[in-house]
Amino acid sequence: MKPGLSIKAVGHATSLFLVITFVLCVGFDLLFPAHAMYEAWQKLLPGFHWISWGSFFLGLIESYGYGWYIALIWVPIYNVVLLREQRT
Repeated sequence: MKPGLSIKAVGHATSLFLVITFVLCVGFDLLFPAHAMYEAWQKLLPGFHWISWGSFFLGLIESYGYGWYIALIWVPIYNVVLLREQRT
């Protein structure tokens, strides 16, 4: 077995975490509008506006994409550091 993290596993896991977080935050905003956090989503997700079905699905897609962005940057860095640590 190859040491290090799988970019595919981390990409899907991180993306699903962000999608679930997005859905929970939208649900929270709908249940408690006085404490809404949707303005943060509007700043983080280009094209997201509160709230329509199209905007909601765009938020899901962008959240999933951010998860892959994080994985594509973080996993190679982690694997290089792990490899260097194992050599010493």
